[in-house]
Amino acid sequence: MEPILEITNLHKEYEGFALKDISFTLQRGFIMGFIGPNGAGKSTTIKLILNLINRDGGVIRVFGMDNIKYETQVKNRIGFVLDENFMYDELTVREMKNIIASFYKRWDDKTFDNYMKKFELPYNKKIKELSKGMKVKFSLAAALSHNAELLILDEPTSGLDPVVRNELMDILSDVIQDENKAIFFSTHITSDLDKIADYVTFINNGEVIFSTAKD
Repeated sequence: MEPILEITNLHKEYEGFALKDISFTLQRGFIMGFIGPNGAGKSTTIKLILNLINRDGGVIRVFGMDNIKYETQVKNRIGFVLDENFMYDELTVREMKNIIASFYKRWDDKTFDNYMKKFELPYNKKIKELSKGMKVKFSLAAALSHNAELLILDEPTSGLDPVVRNELMDILSDVIQDENKAIFFSTHITSDLDKIADYVTFINNGEVIFSTAKD
């Protein structure tokens, strides 16, 4: 079966740091933990997958398609939760939802409403009035509301209390019951992966040290 995510010899050069020809694959039906210390290259890798920055070499294929050549098709099938806030602070949750929904052909308001109720999120609060945990839940609700086949999470639990972190792990465990989907979960909090990860890829100083099934 063709991998849902395939990275081959991916290279990115910065002054003082380089992503050094990293390679790994993720199959449908599995969760991969992408771990490493802060500054190891995790967020750089995710930005390259999402084509938010330009790569200097290598190949990224998502759903069997080049992520640059078929960027629109690929992004319509990806859900993502990024550590940095990409939302407009002065907008309400409802207004921000409407902006996000406009980018996805398969957006489902009913699914989003169900997650809003499940997460106990208010539609009328401004983004700047939400706690860190509420912002993560809102991002996750949006990521899960357009039938995304690949979820990409960049440090989603950083700064959250253990109760909220465990709640998010339970949600991801439910999502992956659909074996047509996969989750790529970047974190430096390795305990978050103990319950849910099938595979672990460890990156340090821009190099993949190992990529293997979790014991």
